Amino acid sequence: MLQEIKDKFKELYEQEPLVVRSPGRVNLIGEHTDYNDGFVLPAAINKEIYFAVAPNNTNTFRAYAYDLQEGGEFDLGQVQRSEKSWANYLLGVVAQLQQAKYEVKGFDLVYGGNIPIGAGLSSSAAVECGLAYALNHIFGFNIPKFDLVKMAQLAEHEYAGVKCGIMDQFASMYGRQDHAVKLDCRSLDFDYYHLEMADYRIVLCDTQVKHNLASSEYNTRRQECEAGVALLQRHYPQVKSLRDVTVPMLELHQEEFEPTVYRRCTYVVHENIRVEEACQALEQGDMKTFGEKMYASHRGLQHDYGVSCPELDFLVDQAREMDSVLGARMMGGGFGGCTINLVKLEALDAFIQSMEEAYKLQFGIALKTYVAEIVDGSSLVEPSQI
Repeated sequence: MLQEIKDKFKELYEQEPLVVRSPGRVNLIGEHTDYNDGFVLPAAINKEIYFAVAPNNTNTFRAYAYDLQEGGEFDLGQVQRSEKSWANYLLGVVAQLQQAKYEVKGFDLVYGGNIPIGAGLSSSAAVECGLAYALNHIFGFNIPKFDLVKMAQLAEHEYAGVKCGIMDQFASMYGRQDHAVKLDCRSLDFDYYHLEMADYRIVLCDTQVKHNLASSEYNTRRQECEAGVALLQRHYPQVKSLRDVTVPMLELHQEEFEPTVYRRCTYVVHENIRVEEACQALEQGDMKTFGEKMYASHRGLQHDYGVSCPELDFLVDQAREMDSVLGARMMGGGFGGCTINLVKLEALDAFIQSMEEAYKLQFGIALKTYVAEIVDGSSLVEPSQI
C-alpha cells in the first residue's frame, strides 16, 4: 500500500514526495480513567496511515484520500471546515498551525492506510498526528513533539467536533516499539514499560456492533463521576477528581452515595490502581499477572461502570476459557467495538478460528479479528523501506 500511495502521488502531482507513517493505537488497560485525571496504558500498533507529501509553491493544498478515491483542493488563505468530512481532520491541523503563527505554504498530499475504520483504533488521531508531523518536517517548523500532539487534539475538537482526551494523539506520536506508555492524564508525565511480546500477540476481536447508547451513556458516566467527586469534596477539600480518591475514602462514605454513583466511582478508583499494578507486573516481566489485571478491568467495566454489552462479554468469557489467552477485556468507550486479547503466538490461528466460530454461532455475526504488533510512533519512512 505504501508504494501505491507514493505512485499515486507522483501520478497526480508529478513530483517526488516525502513519506511519513502514523500509527493507530490500542489501550492495554486504563479505560474511562482519562477524563477523571487518571492513568492509561496505550501502545502504538502496526495499523497505520501513510502520507506522501511535498510543498507545491502555491497558496493551496491539494489532498487525495487514497482509501476513498476522493480528492479536494483548499485555499490556505481562508481555512475553514469542509463539507468533505475526511478533509476536516487535515484542515483542523492546518488551522492549528496557522493559529500558532506558523506559515503553512502550499503542499500536495496523498494519504491512506490499513487502520480499520470504526474499530476504535484511533484512525482520526493517526491522520492528525501524521499530517502535523509531515508539515513540521517539510517546512522546518521545529515544533516540539508534545506541541504537535496538543495541536492534533485541538484539530479533532474544533474541526471534527469530537471532544476527545489526549491519549489517542499521544500514543500515535509517542509510541515505542515493544513498549506501552503509561500516561498520567493530569500532569501528562509519561513512562515507557517494556512488553515481553516475543511469545504473544495482541489480537483485537471486533464485535461489528455499535449500540446507540455509546454517546449518551458516555455523558452520563462523566456526570456520575462528577457527582461522586462533589460528594467527597465536602469531606476532603483536596479531592479535585476521582484520581485523588482512595478506596478507604469511598468505603467510609458509602452510605451517602446513590448506589449507581458509588459503583461508577469504585470502578474508576480501582482501575487506576490496576494500571499501577499492571505496570509493576511489566517491570517484573510477569505477563500472567498483567493478563489477570485485564480480566479484572473488564469485570469492572461490565458490572460497576456498566459500559459493556452482551457481545463484548461473550468474547471475554470465551477467551477466559482458553489457556492460550493471558488476558482479555473490552477496549474503548463500550457498547460495542473491540475486545483486546493477549494470545500465545503458537495458538494464534486456533484462537482466531475458535472465536470466529463461537461468535457466529451465538450472534449470527461474522467476527473481524486483527493481529497487532507494537511499533514506534509517527516517523519518516526511509526510501529503503518502500
